[in-house]
Amino acid sequence: MPDTAITVSKIDMYQASVPIVLRALTNLKAILGKAEAWAGERKVKEETVLNARLALDMLPLVKQIQLASDNAKGIAARLGGVDNPSYADEEKTFAELHERLQKTIDFVKSVPAAGFEGSETRDLVLKFPNLTMEFTGLAYLTGFAIPNFFFHVTTAYAILRHSGVPLGKPDFLGG
Repeated sequence: MPDTAITVSKIDMYQASVPIVLRALTNLKAILGKAEAWAGERKVKEETVLNARLALDMLPLVKQIQLASDNAKGIAARLGGVDNPSYADEEKTFAELHERLQKTIDFVKSVPAAGFEGSETRDLVLKFPNLTMEFTGLAYLTGFAIPNFFFHVTTAYAILRHSGVPLGKPDFLGG
């Protein structure tokens, strides 16, 4: 059986994270704009779209966007060696979600690339109410942070597509 472990002698953690997160957040902002226009044209209530979900036991669109934002901030802060700003999760409108995404984009852009140097071996500890997770920076980025971030971005896209918003793969990937 072949060895599937990734061996990296040197990785630019800034380039492996920030451009990827910024592109996805920018695309998510554009997708949200298309959803807002679609809802307006069809006279679909804003709260109907923002509270849509793929399944009853899944979080709604608004929470998916908040969590994508939180994950993006966490990636930049933890790997960039800066404080992670806290956002209140009080968004209830398209405008407020656009503002949150822009605030997140601005924060991620503000984290200096120099702070990411050596972060691949930095020890990181994430504490949740019933769980503590320990990682090196590289394991955090590749095995937890990026997959978790894209789970929420993809779920937001899927909720909107499932709701009828005319989106396609180019919207998700941007360009």
